[in-house]
Amino acid sequence: MSINASTPTVPAPETKLPKVGTTIFTVMSQLAADHDAVNLGQGFPDFDPPERLVEALARAMRDGRNQYAPMSGIPSLREAIAEKTERCYGYRPDVDAEITVTSGGSEAILDAIHAVVRPGEEVIVLDPCYDCYEPAIEMAGGVPVHVPLDPHTFAPDWDLIRAAVTPRTRMLMINSPHNPSGAMLNADDIAQLCALLRDSEIYLLSDEVYEHIVFDGARHESVLRYPELRERAFVISSFGKTYHCTGWKVGYCVAPPALSAEFRKVHQYNTFCTFAPAQFAFAEMIRDEPEHYLQLGAFYQPMRDRFREQLLTTRFKPLPVPGGYFQLVDYSAVSDLDDAEFCRWLAIEHGVAAIPLSPFYGTPPAGQRLVRLCFAKSEATRDAAIKRLEKL
Repeated sequence: MSINASTPTVPAPETKLPKVGTTIFTVMSQLAADHDAVNLGQGFPDFDPPERLVEALARAMRDGRNQYAPMSGIPSLREAIAEKTERCYGYRPDVDAEITVTSGGSEAILDAIHAVVRPGEEVIVLDPCYDCYEPAIEMAGGVPVHVPLDPHTFAPDWDLIRAAVTPRTRMLMINSPHNPSGAMLNADDIAQLCALLRDSEIYLLSDEVYEHIVFDGARHESVLRYPELRERAFVISSFGKTYHCTGWKVGYCVAPPALSAEFRKVHQYNTFCTFAPAQFAFAEMIRDEPEHYLQLGAFYQPMRDRFREQLLTTRFKPLPVPGGYFQLVDYSAVSDLDDAEFCRWLAIEHGVAAIPLSPFYGTPPAGQRLVRLCFAKSEATRDAAIKRLEKL
């Protein structure tokens, strides 16, 4: 057969995710790079992880810890996670049956959804929510049901959430401290959540990756504190957020044995295991330097407070930030552009990259003029951004 003979054209595949394009975080970081903008968009620190952690990682690699880790995570790290969980929340999960180390929080979220959500079943998400939630639900054949948080305080409306529950509801997803707003669930919210789920068969996914970045003496109301919630919950955490090393992509999931068993079925055929040297390093860091995670809120609070003070010298209005390392600002006094166009204009014309809120919603609120800035940056980075924002 001639190599020049015509052959059938392979058709383009029908997309499984018709609403998904390149993430807004990638788009804005690329704009920042293209236009030499100060990047306060994508949520990563621009300072180094703890030196002790870096040294432990290098030592693990030199000591030959470079092959596959056990699928659920190395025993010493799972033991350290159990000790940390007990210290923080008064509950010690079973090291062998309830803790699974994953390649970041995002993998854990996808694994948890695929573990229990079946085609046609509904998953309630609270908008605005992190942009990986909906695609993970849809890839599992599930149906995302968007319920808006209060557009001003980002508190849950429990009447709206109750009204969204149907016989097809399989899972409810919560996130505290909340990305993008920094809002946190309080004790009353937990009571409402318990009442909502009690006597139901609904699973709970609690995204707690910012669990240790909490301000003003507040208490993080982890689902792991509450027996009637944790018996039905996947609780997701992230070492990347806690130890300033988002690029290492290591997280974990705590869930009761039956849920962990289903979770691991997905995990083992997704990534199977997670970067082994980092697991040894985190085990050492958690065990030998607990003050790092215990004092993380105190580490970030001066950054939050200083950044808010600086924003008051601009035309942006900062919203309250109870937890996490993001600052929402109202830009109504600066522009009438919608948030996506405003962020493009801000990066290209004024050299500061931010993240619009609209990609975090199923249906964005009409006329909302809010963008997200990350203050987990060096003082020089924050100062450079403020100087540019003051000129608007």
